[in-house]
Amino acid sequence: MAIEAWYMDESNEDPRLPHHQNPINYVSTETLIEIGVLYWKLNAKNYENDPELEKIREERGYNYFDILDLCPEKVENYEQKLKNFYTEHIHADEEIRYCLEGSGYFDVRDKADRWVRILVKEGDMIILPAGIYHRFTLDTSNYVKLMRLFKGEPVWTPYNRPQEDHPARMEYIQNLTEKVGVPVAAH
Repeated sequence: MAIEAWYMDESNEDPRLPHHQNPINYVSTETLIEIGVLYWKLNAKNYENDPELEKIREERGYNYFDILDLCPEKVENYEQKLKNFYTEHIHADEEIRYCLEGSGYFDVRDKADRWVRILVKEGDMIILPAGIYHRFTLDTSNYVKLMRLFKGEPVWTPYNRPQEDHPARMEYIQNLTEKVGVPVAAH
């Protein structure tokens, strides 16, 4: 089963709504790969002993992880944190998220600077490349449990848009325009 992704409408309604265009304009996995987004479907019920997750972590050098339970009851300053996550930004490193429970939306910009909404739910693991403009919000369930993976020490520094001169953004744009390198196979 492929991940669900679509182009967003221009509405300013509650960001936790799906924001489908009318008619719905789905985005293919191939299009996500073209902009550097990778995806795996894993067994979230067995994440502690999943050989496929271990293989991905080893191949990509993810030697640190933590778990984030994101919901109003478990996060101090919940509304402010969610607002911060939903502010368009980039990171200097990949953003790796594995959904263990619940669901939410990662929004990324495509090559034409349009928003693509990616629904992540239990078992979905996505990698956003360094330098891609993105944001995150919960859906109307108001709950997600995510594993956050890192290479080396965890870094959560967001750089809010505009960041066209940031080295990670410049490298991302160069990779998009030159199609340099091929990402590790995902499914």
